[in-house]
Amino acid sequence: MVDIAEDNSTAVRSTTRPAAGALPAVGGNREPALVFPTGRSATAARYLLAGIRIALGWVFLWAFLDKVFGLGFATSSAKSWVNGGSPTKGFLSSAKGPFAGFYHSIAGTGPVNVLFMAGLLAVGVALILGIGMRLAAAGGALLTVLMWTAVLPPASNPFMDDHLIYAAVLIVLALLGAGNTLGLGRVGRHPAGTTRHLAEVGQSFARRR
Repeated sequence: MVDIAEDNSTAVRSTTRPAAGALPAVGGNREPALVFPTGRSATAARYLLAGIRIALGWVFLWAFLDKVFGLGFATSSAKSWVNGGSPTKGFLSSAKGPFAGFYHSIAGTGPVNVLFMAGLLAVGVALILGIGMRLAAAGGALLTVLMWTAVLPPASNPFMDDHLIYAAVLIVLALLGAGNTLGLGRVGRHPAGTTRHLAEVGQSFARRR
């Protein structure tokens, strides 16, 4: 088993000359240079990030739809928002840890319900379309971290759970421009960029045909 606590650098050593996309060593030292993916690897990485972005967006959007209409997964029809149920009462009423008192006091209130559902919808749609990635990442990360504070300590770990992982992934997606692939991240920035992006999409479809 690999020791994840060991200081294993993910950098790639170059024994001859720096590869394409590599950062040269600084100050003449022999520290390994970082190598960024190019060519097919870069294309695969972009599409992988786009797939993760869309999948995570669907997680948020599905949570919204299920709570609104009670589709029978996490929320039954009788407890759906459209039938008078509260999308936050069950979760916040069962909150534990140092913030339990605060969450119990706001569980099921109208403003909290609206803010929570609006956040799920906005983050989900933004991620799926690849627009407003920085705002979506910030809002989604804030939402998941707040949910994390309502379940402290997690059941299977002293402090780490999937809410923090979601927050980190959201930030990484925004920093790496994941909305530009299979998304509308480039559209609307400026007319020249929009035209160029649409032309690239058209050329890509034409090559596939």
